[in-house]
Amino acid sequence: MTTILVVDDEQDMRKLVEMHLQKAGLQVIQAENGNQAIELLQSTEIDLILLDVMMSEKDGFAVCEEIRQFSEVPIIFLTALDAKSDLVKGLQLGGDDYVVKPFTAMELTARINAILRRTGYSSNNDIITKGILVNDIVGRQLKRDGFKIVLTLKEYELIYLFMENEGKVFSREQLLELLWGIQYEGGTRTVDTHIKTLRLKLGEVAGKYIDTVWGIGYRFEVKE
Repeated sequence: MTTILVVDDEQDMRKLVEMHLQKAGLQVIQAENGNQAIELLQSTEIDLILLDVMMSEKDGFAVCEEIRQFSEVPIIFLTALDAKSDLVKGLQLGGDDYVVKPFTAMELTARINAILRRTGYSSNNDIITKGILVNDIVGRQLKRDGFKIVLTLKEYELIYLFMENEGKVFSREQLLELLWGIQYEGGTRTVDTHIKTLRLKLGEVAGKYIDTVWGIGYRFEVKE
């Protein structure tokens, strides 16, 4: 199982990230500071590090520099900074990517999977085929019977989540949190609207792959 090391001095943030990643089938180890992270990295097999930039004892940039002295493990910075100079600095120090807070669970897992595929750590396939639908994850392109379906970002994230979790029931609240984030102020009707549009774009046959589970939410299931 892929193991992610989450390094953040805020316990609530570590727990939130852990919850999201565990739902995505990833194993999570936590570190509350840079020194603890380095100790864990030297004693445990880690596939990727999520490293917070703004930590009190030693910031993420310093930790990244130290890690790069002995390891090439992929590093994604978690940052509240949006200044390009800071983000460039992180990449120049050896970081592989960054995610700006606040972020959605879908964005975070997508970034993780992209880095793992690129570095050869991931066993995930780049193509998901379900019924008459083919999802090219790297190209972020969905096809039905060989023809490209034009989707918005959220529509693509929805179908990607569904195809990765065939048969699993998601509540509207879960979908709202995973794709729009916990700070999104809109209601669950947003989910229903996107599902309706997505079904139309998928067409008569594939649109029926998305079931409404009355009183709960939605499930993706290919029907013979």
